[in-house]
Amino acid sequence: MKLNTLFAAACAAIAWTQMAPAQAASTYPDHPIRLLVGYAPGGPVDTTARVFAKYLTDKLGQSVVVENRSGASGMIALDATAKAAPDGYILSFAASPPLTMSPHVQHSNLFDPRKDFTPIGLIVDYTNVLLLGPQAPVNTVGELIAYAKANPKAVTFGSAGNGASNHLSAELLKQQSGAPMMHIPYRGNAPAMVDVISSKITFMFDITSTAIPFIKSGKAKALAVTSKERNPELPDVPTMIESGLKDYEVVGWYSLIAPPKLPADINARLVKALNDVEADPGFRKAMADGGYTLNNGDAKVLQQRIAREYTLWGDVVEKANISVN
Repeated sequence: MKLNTLFAAACAAIAWTQMAPAQAASTYPDHPIRLLVGYAPGGPVDTTARVFAKYLTDKLGQSVVVENRSGASGMIALDATAKAAPDGYILSFAASPPLTMSPHVQHSNLFDPRKDFTPIGLIVDYTNVLLLGPQAPVNTVGELIAYAKANPKAVTFGSAGNGASNHLSAELLKQQSGAPMMHIPYRGNAPAMVDVISSKITFMFDITSTAIPFIKSGKAKALAVTSKERNPELPDVPTMIESGLKDYEVVGWYSLIAPPKLPADINARLVKALNDVEADPGFRKAMADGGYTLNNGDAKVLQQRIAREYTLWGDVVEKANISVN
């Protein structure tokens, strides 16, 4: 009897150990979730993440708190996510540059974006806009390229810093057009925009959500958007493809990712919550008003996109010999 009792107790302990993860997953989430953002408060990634967090809170029935961990061009937050416990309580609102651009520029081995995360899904796409000051002597991309070729030292472009998304967008323009253009890095988008408006520099690429107010107020003029299709908020602005660069397409995106080896039940709960957020009319309107395009691409689509764009930007960085080190 004693042996039978001990055997029964051992079996019960094993059964409890096996059931515990499933029970934990079934109660997820039972305390607040931290949503890491790799940029400082107030920028487009942070402000969009806070809108997303509000709607995700509603769908999960648990607080989702944005936590800013800026540094290394957005990679610090992603590195923390890659190394976090896979329990669903640390997630990342991940912009595309730290996953596809920054690792090449920083020569970083903090993480491998192609395998060190559990992708949940895409949230929105965003396009950049090629902006000039209102007094600039050109009005189309073709005219800008021709002017740069005729005046090899005259055309300059600004960016948020060496290796930033808008820097690489301009480097891709240089490489595809063969036009000489000089990079002027700034400490963020805002000071670069000031110098575009005043024509101290020729142009810059900027994300639609921050560019649209300058365009609509007449403080800057838009030559083209970088997406394959025209942006609904800027219907009169052609694409770079329409402007003569048939292979030019740059679309950034925001995604939801988790630490590696996330349990399947928690993964499924997050996928459902993400889909519910994207179906919410309030969220859809907020994103459209900001110039974003909803993207409900699943984990497989997100993983493929990371891999494809990681290769693309690796080639651009290598050809342009860009490095922050």
